[in-house]
Amino acid sequence: MKFFLLFSILFLNFLFANTSKEVLVLHSYHKGYAWSDDISKAIEKTFSEYKKAEIEVTTVYMDTKRIDNAEYLNSLAKLYKQQFEGRIFDLIIVSDNTAFDFMIKYHEYLFKNTPVLFCGINNFDKVLLDENNLKNYMTGVAEDVDLEKNFELISKLHPKLKNLLIINDTSNTGYAVKRDLRPIIEKYKNKFNIEYTDDLEINNLRQKVSNLDKENSVILFVLLFKDTTGKYFTYKQSFAQVKEVSQVPIYGLWDFYLDNGIVGGLLTSAIAQGESVSKMALQIFNGKKISDIPIIEKSPNIYMFDYKELDKFNIDISPYIGNPVIINEPATVYKEHSKLFIFTALIIFILSTIVIILKANIQRREKLELELSNRIEFDKVLLDTIPNPIYYKNVDGKFLGCNISFASLVNSSRDEIIGKTAFDFFSFKVANANTIIDQELLTTFSTSTSEFTFHTPTNEMKHIILNKAVYKNIDGTVGGIVCIMDDITERVQQKQFLIQQSKLAEMGDMIAAIAHQWNEPLVELSALVQDIQTSYLLNELKDMEVKDFVNDSMVQIKYMSKTLSDFRNFLKPSTKKKLFSISKALREINEIIGKQIFYSNIEMTFNYKNENEELLIYGYENEFKQVLLNLLNNAKNKIVEKNTDFGKKAHININIERSSNYNIIEIIDDGGAIDEKIIHSIFDPYFTTKESGTGFGLYMAKVIIEDKMRGIIKVRNDNNNVVFTIKLPHKKVQN
Repeated sequence: MKFFLLFSILFLNFLFANTSKEVLVLHSYHKGYAWSDDISKAIEKTFSEYKKAEIEVTTVYMDTKRIDNAEYLNSLAKLYKQQFEGRIFDLIIVSDNTAFDFMIKYHEYLFKNTPVLFCGINNFDKVLLDENNLKNYMTGVAEDVDLEKNFELISKLHPKLKNLLIINDTSNTGYAVKRDLRPIIEKYKNKFNIEYTDDLEINNLRQKVSNLDKENSVILFVLLFKDTTGKYFTYKQSFAQVKEVSQVPIYGLWDFYLDNGIVGGLLTSAIAQGESVSKMALQIFNGKKISDIPIIEKSPNIYMFDYKELDKFNIDISPYIGNPVIINEPATVYKEHSKLFIFTALIIFILSTIVIILKANIQRREKLELELSNRIEFDKVLLDTIPNPIYYKNVDGKFLGCNISFASLVNSSRDEIIGKTAFDFFSFKVANANTIIDQELLTTFSTSTSEFTFHTPTNEMKHIILNKAVYKNIDGTVGGIVCIMDDITERVQQKQFLIQQSKLAEMGDMIAAIAHQWNEPLVELSALVQDIQTSYLLNELKDMEVKDFVNDSMVQIKYMSKTLSDFRNFLKPSTKKKLFSISKALREINEIIGKQIFYSNIEMTFNYKNENEELLIYGYENEFKQVLLNLLNNAKNKIVEKNTDFGKKAHININIERSSNYNIIEIIDDGGAIDEKIIHSIFDPYFTTKESGTGFGLYMAKVIIEDKMRGIIKVRNDNNNVVFTIKLPHKKVQN
């Protein structure tokens, strides 16, 4: 018994393993080309209805509408050899002439002994199979357009026809049709004028079509994939160009032009080709030898018409064609009533179903409503838990809701906030600026980040960042704007505190600078006092000498007073941004620290690249001078520490120039390079290499330049020199 069960399982597995069939479909053209797509659809539809085996279809496109030469085809053969080297196909289906010719040439090389079915083959010649020893491996469906019957149909439908324009191209299929047209044109040339064209540029062709006599002319549209300039068209693009300017009926030969504007005709059908060849494939899968399946040499063409075009040109086909396929035909009264019963039955069924499931539906809705209420309550608690002030408002700017944090910020309750606008809680300037931002967001559907300062109802100053975005309703309409606020008041105050701390940390250097500044005037005053004393003791003091003494003394005292004034101004924080001169800031820094640098045996040079232009910066002047002072002091101290050769003069070069978007300041010293291990850390807070350093200086320089003035500060080594580069935007960029 166990042996029988094991044998049964193995036998069933063997049967199952052999029920799968692999088919390769090789198209001459490309995916998206209606003819090839319709053949594939018909094949796949037929295969999907086959119950005896699972059929796996692999589809490959040769794309020879766009490229078709011997070198390309040889490359394809090599590619397919590599691609399908390890696969065994039960059957190969090729569509259209290029794939057919390719398979004849490379069958032995690529798919030896594999049966092949073909379809869509123009001018089919059985001799080809005999000559290439493929008679026992290939059969299929020939394709031929019935030109004779289409000419006959046109002449019957248009008995007063005077002009027939035939539009074709120079593709392989086009040439084949052209050969078949010659005897037919000869036969009908005495009945009406026939003009054949396959050598026009598309615009010239449009001109010719637009000039046709609309009362007595007809067009037979064969193919048009390339015009004489080599411009490639899809089948829809080329036909649309002709249809757009045509005022006469257009007949065709292929069904893929139907429903695009042709009247119709006896059409070669891709679907019929695909159905026929796929039915042959099923015969092979059912055990029939391919050599026993005869070639279908008579193409399965169908009379097909577009009702809209028949109606447009008042064409009656009923006397000449029986049971044609007509698309876009409006339903007749009979057909409408024949569907009424089905429709009524469906309505009854639907109503019955609704009655049965109504109670369950109501219960589910109640459950969903409960879940939704719970979710709303959860979202409300979640919103109130978030410490950031949050609000949302409609497109009119009226508040729809907020969290507790926002209500606390404006010192109001939710009920007092809802329905009001920003103008009810903020100053006109702040509210108006935010209204402009909101209007832009509602137009662009983007996000926005902005910053503003305002006083709360308790007269407390707040610095706020607003992050805004547009939200949509479930139906896709714009609901309004949601805003999450970030209170950065403490951060702003902390930064300002750090700036002041940095200034205080540098006061020692400043006092030393003042001492150097006062050194010369004090010596000068001492000499003047001694001189006036000597003159007095010798009774040589004259009124003029006293006057000169007073004048000279006042010059030195005013200079010392100005030094103190500069020192006080430097310590004051800038309250707002303004436009100021780079050269003026550098001169004032030079007056503070210049002599100290000079006495340290350092030559400081200012190089203005834009000599005739006053370079301006929009920002905080005192903070900017603090950055310059910090960088120059650091350079001076480093040079003094490392300069053991007191007779050798060191250098600090300051380059100032204007670029397209920035004013650029470079401070270069030759006091030795910064260790590459730490050069990327020198702007970090509290980072210092000095025993008594605070680590504030360069950190605050970066904060001032990049955060407060929207610029860039960088450092790099240039051999033994250190280069600090400051880039600050022009006013027009900053604003």
